[in-house]
Amino acid sequence: MSATAATATQHHIGWAGIFRLGLVNMALGSIVIQPFTTFNQAMTQDLGMMAMLPGFLGAIYYIIQLSRPGIGHGLDQGGRKTPWMVGGMGILALGGTAGAASIVLMEQHALLGILASFFAYFLIGAGSATTGTALLTFLASRVQPQLRSVAAMVVWPMMIFGFAVTGATVGAILDPFSTERLFFIVATVSLIAFTVTNLALFRLEGRPDPAATSAPRQERNPSGFMRALQEVWADDKARRFTLFVFASMLAYNAHEAIMEPFARQAFDLTAGQATQLGGGYLYAGVLAGMFLAGVAGRIGPGRLGALWTWAIGGCFASGAALAALGIGSFFNDMWPLAPSVFLLGLANGSFTVAAIGLMMRLANEGPDGRSGVRIGLWGAAQAIAFGIGIFLGTAGVDAFRILLDLPTFGYNVVFTLAAVLFMVAGWLAFRVFQLDHQESTTDARLESSAR
Repeated sequence: MSATAATATQHHIGWAGIFRLGLVNMALGSIVIQPFTTFNQAMTQDLGMMAMLPGFLGAIYYIIQLSRPGIGHGLDQGGRKTPWMVGGMGILALGGTAGAASIVLMEQHALLGILASFFAYFLIGAGSATTGTALLTFLASRVQPQLRSVAAMVVWPMMIFGFAVTGATVGAILDPFSTERLFFIVATVSLIAFTVTNLALFRLEGRPDPAATSAPRQERNPSGFMRALQEVWADDKARRFTLFVFASMLAYNAHEAIMEPFARQAFDLTAGQATQLGGGYLYAGVLAGMFLAGVAGRIGPGRLGALWTWAIGGCFASGAALAALGIGSFFNDMWPLAPSVFLLGLANGSFTVAAIGLMMRLANEGPDGRSGVRIGLWGAAQAIAFGIGIFLGTAGVDAFRILLDLPTFGYNVVFTLAAVLFMVAGWLAFRVFQLDHQESTTDARLESSAR
């Protein structure tokens, strides 16, 4: 029996199951946020380490994300996804705790602490890649088609909620700062996240289908990993969708990382006002966009509810909103900054939910039982774009500031390039839609002629 057929015999999960998977994503977010915020600040501000250290450690995290297609191949080989999610979260929790322990060690023995942090960030990257790939593959195989946009609307905002709650809680109890206090807090957060994951997944997946588990592994997926990856990449739709994911995420992260500094430089805002703008208006818009796209996708298959409409439209709208912000910097106080940032977030959120919903749908379309490889490939593209986008966005601004003493112009250049990249991503999404529509039309004609 093929992996696709085996999946079809398993029951779908409903609203409660989607929410429980959202709790897993929230737990994942509560640990992943620590290396890029709390650990970063502790190393540079409290221990006096060079800023390049957390940057290099972050690079290790993103390099590990390249393992996602291989993880997806492993998921395709087996029947159950729960052990992968639980195991991945265990590795992630261990990595988070080890990362905090390495900071304690840095205070006493800098070199040993740095070496320990390399291992910790490797675990964090491996754990998040495993959990995230297994989670999305499970959603793709077990959520009903009409609930996919809703699943994306629920599960991904819960990760953002995990970021926010953990950041606020850790920030409130971390003072007076000490590395020992940091270790205790992070270890507690990691333990809670691992416990929540186990409780959320308890009996959610159910028992594997006996027919699927009794089939030889070679029959379920006869190819090795490299051959499986090559065959997925040879699929025009999968390859084009990978390029769309990479381009859209590259544009998103290039602008997201510099939004608050841009607001302070171009619009003369205070630190508090800029934080409110980026952490308040932008993310409020993102959540609103996710809600709109999720609800529209649930309402019906018409053009307004089509995920392709929100993916393509969201990219073009994001590009237009970024261009408007760049233009607005020349008008300063006359420009409605907060509404513009909210609209940018609205566009970002809508295309994000639509893209995730499309991932779940397209992953299961191939007859080869390689949904995990597809999910892993798209997850790797997203993660690598995330790291490159942050680096290019900040490096571009620094280049104009240091070399030409034109900081505001540097922000405008980065925003303009990100806007163009969003337009390219929208065009790439439209090309995938054309191919998808062509295949659907052909299938419908074949089915009609067969009748």
